[in-house]
Amino acid sequence: MRILVTNDDGYLAQGIRTLAEAASRLGTVHVVAPDREQSATSHSLTLHYPLRVREVEPGVQVVDGTPTDCVVLAVGELLPERPNVVLSGVNHGANLGDDILYSGTVAAAMEATVLGIPAVAISYTGRDPERIPEWTELLTTLLRQLILRDDFPADTLLSVNLPAVDPADVRGVRVTRLGRRAYVGSLTRARDPSGREYFWIGGGESQWWGGPDSDFRAVHAGYISVTPLHLDLTNYSLLEGIARWDLKL
Repeated sequence: MRILVTNDDGYLAQGIRTLAEAASRLGTVHVVAPDREQSATSHSLTLHYPLRVREVEPGVQVVDGTPTDCVVLAVGELLPERPNVVLSGVNHGANLGDDILYSGTVAAAMEATVLGIPAVAISYTGRDPERIPEWTELLTTLLRQLILRDDFPADTLLSVNLPAVDPADVRGVRVTRLGRRAYVGSLTRARDPSGREYFWIGGGESQWWGGPDSDFRAVHAGYISVTPLHLDLTNYSLLEGIARWDLKL
Protein backbone atom coordinates (compact mmCIF):
# COMPACT_ATOMS: atom_id res chain seq x y z
CA MET A 1 0.00 0.00 0.00
CA ARG A 2 1.23 3.49 -0.92
CA ILE A 3 0.51 6.02 1.83
CA LEU A 4 0.83 9.81 1.62
CA VAL A 5 1.23 11.49 5.00
CA THR A 6 0.77 15.23 5.50
CA ASN A 7 -0.38 17.69 8.18
CA ASP A 8 -0.90 21.36 9.01
CA ASP A 9 1.59 21.66 11.90
CA GLY A 10 4.64 21.47 9.66
CA TYR A 11 7.06 18.70 8.80
CA LEU A 12 8.96 19.02 12.09
CA ALA A 13 5.86 18.43 14.23
CA GLN A 14 5.81 15.51 16.61
CA GLY A 15 2.43 14.38 15.34
CA ILE A 16 3.44 13.78 11.73
CA ARG A 17 6.48 11.80 12.80
CA THR A 18 4.31 9.55 14.92
CA LEU A 19 1.75 9.10 12.14
CA ALA A 20 4.45 8.29 9.59
CA GLU A 21 5.91 5.70 11.96
CA ALA A 22 2.54 4.05 12.54
CA ALA A 23 1.68 4.11 8.83
CA SER A 24 5.07 2.65 7.83
CA ARG A 25 3.98 -0.64 9.40
CA LEU A 26 1.11 -0.84 6.92
CA GLY A 27 2.71 0.27 3.68
CA THR A 28 5.23 2.50 1.93
CA VAL A 29 5.07 6.04 3.31
CA HIS A 30 5.84 9.29 1.55
CA VAL A 31 5.67 12.50 3.59
CA VAL A 32 4.81 15.77 1.85
CA ALA A 33 4.15 18.47 4.42
CA PRO A 34 4.25 22.26 4.90
CA ASP A 35 7.55 23.84 5.83
CA ARG A 36 5.91 25.66 8.76
CA GLU A 37 2.74 25.64 10.84
CA GLN A 38 -0.37 26.15 8.72
CA SER A 39 -3.06 25.70 11.37
CA ALA A 40 -6.51 27.15 10.60
CA THR A 41 -5.68 27.60 6.90
CA SER A 42 -8.74 25.50 6.06
CA HIS A 43 -8.88 24.48 2.37
CA SER A 44 -6.70 27.37 1.20
CA LEU A 45 -4.95 26.85 -2.13
CA THR A 46 -1.97 28.95 -3.22
CA LEU A 47 -2.70 30.61 -6.56
CA HIS A 48 -0.74 33.85 -6.73
CA TYR A 49 2.88 32.88 -6.13
CA PRO A 50 5.03 29.89 -7.07
CA LEU A 51 5.45 26.98 -4.69
CA ARG A 52 8.85 25.49 -3.93
CA VAL A 53 9.64 21.97 -2.78
CA ARG A 54 12.73 20.55 -1.15
CA GLU A 55 13.60 17.07 0.03
CA VAL A 56 14.87 17.11 3.62
CA GLU A 57 15.47 13.35 3.84
CA PRO A 58 14.58 10.32 1.75
CA GLY A 59 10.82 10.08 1.49
CA VAL A 60 10.18 13.44 3.11
CA GLN A 61 9.46 16.52 0.98
CA VAL A 62 8.64 19.98 2.25
CA VAL A 63 6.41 22.56 0.54
CA ASP A 64 6.27 26.28 1.26
CA GLY A 65 2.49 26.22 1.05
CA THR A 66 -0.70 24.98 2.67
CA PRO A 67 -1.78 21.42 3.48
CA THR A 68 -4.04 21.48 0.42
CA ASP A 69 -1.08 22.54 -1.71
CA CYS A 70 0.88 19.59 -0.34
CA VAL A 71 -1.74 17.06 -1.39
CA VAL A 72 -2.21 18.62 -4.83
CA LEU A 73 1.54 18.65 -5.53
CA ALA A 74 2.14 15.20 -4.07
CA VAL A 75 -0.58 13.50 -6.11
CA GLY A 76 -0.03 15.53 -9.27
CA GLU A 77 3.76 15.74 -9.49
CA LEU A 78 5.89 14.61 -6.57
CA LEU A 79 5.06 10.97 -5.92
CA PRO A 80 6.19 8.27 -8.36
CA GLU A 81 2.75 6.64 -8.14
CA ARG A 82 -0.70 7.74 -7.02
CA PRO A 83 -1.18 6.97 -3.30
CA ASN A 84 -3.76 4.42 -2.19
CA VAL A 85 -4.62 6.48 0.87
CA VAL A 86 -3.84 9.88 2.40
CA LEU A 87 -3.34 10.34 6.15
CA SER A 88 -3.29 13.82 7.66
CA GLY A 89 -2.05 14.59 11.19
CA VAL A 90 -1.56 13.79 13.94
CA ASN A 91 -2.82 17.30 14.60
CA HIS A 92 -1.57 19.04 17.74
CA GLY A 93 -5.03 19.76 19.11
CA ALA A 94 -8.62 18.68 18.64
CA ASN A 95 -10.64 18.94 15.44
CA LEU A 96 -14.12 18.51 16.82
CA GLY A 97 -17.44 19.98 15.76
CA ASP A 98 -17.20 23.27 13.90
CA ASP A 99 -13.39 23.21 14.13
CA ILE A 100 -13.26 21.11 10.98
CA LEU A 101 -14.31 24.15 8.95
CA TYR A 102 -11.02 25.87 9.85
CA SER A 103 -8.69 22.89 10.10
CA GLY A 104 -5.86 22.52 7.63
CA THR A 105 -5.47 18.92 8.80
CA VAL A 106 -9.04 18.06 7.82
CA ALA A 107 -8.75 20.09 4.61
CA ALA A 108 -5.76 18.03 3.45
CA ALA A 109 -7.81 14.85 3.85
CA MET A 110 -10.74 16.56 2.14
CA GLU A 111 -8.58 17.46 -0.87
CA ALA A 112 -7.57 13.83 -1.16
CA THR A 113 -11.24 12.89 -1.12
CA VAL A 114 -11.90 15.41 -3.89
CA LEU A 115 -9.19 13.64 -5.88
CA GLY A 116 -10.86 10.29 -5.30
CA ILE A 117 -8.37 8.95 -2.74
CA PRO A 118 -9.49 7.47 0.61
CA ALA A 119 -8.37 9.75 3.43
CA VAL A 120 -8.26 9.96 7.21
CA ALA A 121 -7.53 13.03 9.36
CA ILE A 122 -6.23 12.30 12.86
CA SER A 123 -6.10 14.77 15.76
CA TYR A 124 -4.95 14.57 19.38
CA THR A 125 -7.20 16.43 21.79
CA GLY A 126 -4.61 16.74 24.56
CA ARG A 127 -2.54 19.84 25.23
CA ASP A 128 0.88 18.13 25.31
CA PRO A 129 2.00 17.03 21.82
CA GLU A 130 5.08 15.40 23.34
CA ARG A 131 2.75 12.59 24.43
CA ILE A 132 1.62 11.79 20.88
CA PRO A 133 4.37 9.15 20.31
CA GLU A 134 2.73 7.08 23.06
CA TRP A 135 -0.11 6.48 20.56
CA THR A 136 2.02 4.79 17.89
CA GLU A 137 0.95 1.21 18.63
CA LEU A 138 -2.73 2.05 19.05
CA LEU A 139 -2.68 4.18 15.89
CA THR A 140 -1.24 1.29 13.91
CA THR A 141 -4.02 -0.98 15.16
CA LEU A 142 -6.73 1.56 14.36
CA LEU A 143 -5.36 2.50 10.94
CA ARG A 144 -5.14 -1.16 9.97
CA GLN A 145 -8.90 -1.40 10.50
CA LEU A 146 -9.66 1.85 8.67
CA ILE A 147 -7.50 1.78 5.56
CA LEU A 148 -6.81 -1.89 4.81
CA ARG A 149 -10.32 -2.54 3.57
CA ASP A 150 -12.19 -2.69 0.29
CA ASP A 151 -15.34 -0.90 1.45
CA PHE A 152 -13.95 2.52 2.39
CA PRO A 153 -16.85 4.89 1.62
CA ALA A 154 -16.69 6.98 -1.54
CA ASP A 155 -16.71 10.78 -1.37
CA THR A 156 -16.14 10.56 2.37
CA LEU A 157 -13.23 11.20 4.70
CA LEU A 158 -12.88 10.05 8.28
CA SER A 159 -12.04 12.50 11.04
CA VAL A 160 -10.47 10.74 14.03
CA ASN A 161 -9.94 12.41 17.39
CA LEU A 162 -7.82 10.81 20.10
CA PRO A 163 -8.88 11.56 23.69
CA ALA A 164 -6.58 13.29 26.17
CA VAL A 165 -5.95 10.14 28.18
CA ASP A 166 -3.20 7.58 28.41
CA PRO A 167 -3.54 5.19 25.45
CA ALA A 168 -3.84 2.30 27.89
CA ASP A 169 -6.93 3.95 29.35
CA VAL A 170 -8.84 4.41 26.08
CA ARG A 171 -12.33 2.98 26.56
CA GLY A 172 -12.86 2.09 22.90
CA VAL A 173 -13.94 3.61 19.59
CA ARG A 174 -17.20 5.40 18.87
CA VAL A 175 -18.56 6.36 15.47
CA THR A 176 -19.85 9.90 15.98
CA ARG A 177 -21.43 12.93 14.40
CA LEU A 178 -20.12 16.48 14.57
CA GLY A 179 -21.00 18.44 17.67
CA ARG A 180 -21.34 22.23 17.75
CA ARG A 181 -19.04 24.71 19.38
CA ALA A 182 -19.23 28.45 20.01
CA TYR A 183 -16.32 30.54 21.22
CA VAL A 184 -16.85 33.20 23.89
CA GLY A 185 -14.34 35.99 24.45
CA SER A 186 -12.07 34.86 21.62
CA LEU A 187 -11.48 38.35 20.18
CA THR A 188 -8.99 40.68 21.87
CA ARG A 189 -8.73 44.39 21.07
CA ALA A 190 -5.64 46.19 22.40
CA ARG A 191 -2.77 48.54 21.55
CA ASP A 192 0.86 47.70 20.90
CA PRO A 193 3.77 49.53 22.60
CA SER A 194 3.62 52.19 19.86
CA GLY A 195 0.00 52.90 20.63
CA ARG A 196 -1.35 51.34 17.44
CA GLU A 197 -4.53 49.35 17.72
CA TYR A 198 -4.54 45.64 16.93
CA PHE A 199 -6.92 42.70 17.13
CA TRP A 200 -6.08 39.13 18.13
CA ILE A 201 -8.35 36.20 17.27
CA GLY A 202 -8.05 33.16 19.49
CA GLY A 203 -8.28 31.99 23.06
CA GLY A 204 -11.38 32.53 25.12
CA GLU A 205 -13.75 29.81 26.27
CA SER A 206 -15.71 27.32 24.22
CA GLN A 207 -19.27 26.14 24.73
CA TRP A 208 -20.33 22.76 23.33
CA TRP A 209 -23.69 21.28 22.49
CA GLY A 210 -24.91 18.24 20.59
CA GLY A 211 -26.56 14.84 20.96
CA PRO A 212 -25.25 11.82 22.87
CA ASP A 213 -23.45 10.56 19.75
CA SER A 214 -21.50 13.81 19.24
CA ASP A 215 -17.74 13.67 18.74
CA PHE A 216 -16.89 15.90 21.71
CA ARG A 217 -18.91 13.72 24.08
CA ALA A 218 -17.02 10.62 22.94
CA VAL A 219 -13.54 12.05 23.51
CA HIS A 220 -14.54 13.66 26.81
CA ALA A 221 -15.64 10.20 27.95
CA GLY A 222 -12.28 8.68 26.98
CA TYR A 223 -13.22 7.18 23.61
CA ILE A 224 -11.65 7.65 20.20
CA SER A 225 -14.18 9.35 17.93
CA VAL A 226 -14.45 8.46 14.25
CA THR A 227 -16.64 10.87 12.30
CA PRO A 228 -17.47 10.30 8.60
CA LEU A 229 -17.50 13.61 6.72
CA HIS A 230 -19.17 13.96 3.32
CA LEU A 231 -18.14 16.42 0.62
CA ASP A 232 -21.72 17.32 -0.28
CA LEU A 233 -22.82 20.24 1.96
CA THR A 234 -26.26 20.48 0.37
CA ASN A 235 -29.11 20.77 2.89
CA TYR A 236 -31.44 18.35 1.13
CA SER A 237 -34.24 18.84 3.66
CA LEU A 238 -34.61 22.44 2.47
CA LEU A 239 -34.51 21.92 -1.30
CA GLU A 240 -38.27 21.71 -1.74
CA GLY A 241 -38.99 24.39 0.84
CA ILE A 242 -36.70 26.98 -0.74
CA ALA A 243 -37.98 26.02 -4.20
CA ARG A 244 -41.42 27.15 -2.98
CA TRP A 245 -40.03 30.65 -2.47
CA ASP A 246 -40.54 30.92 -6.24
CA LEU A 247 -37.44 33.05 -6.76
CA LYS A 248 -37.49 35.10 -9.96
CA LEU A 249 -35.50 37.77 -11.79
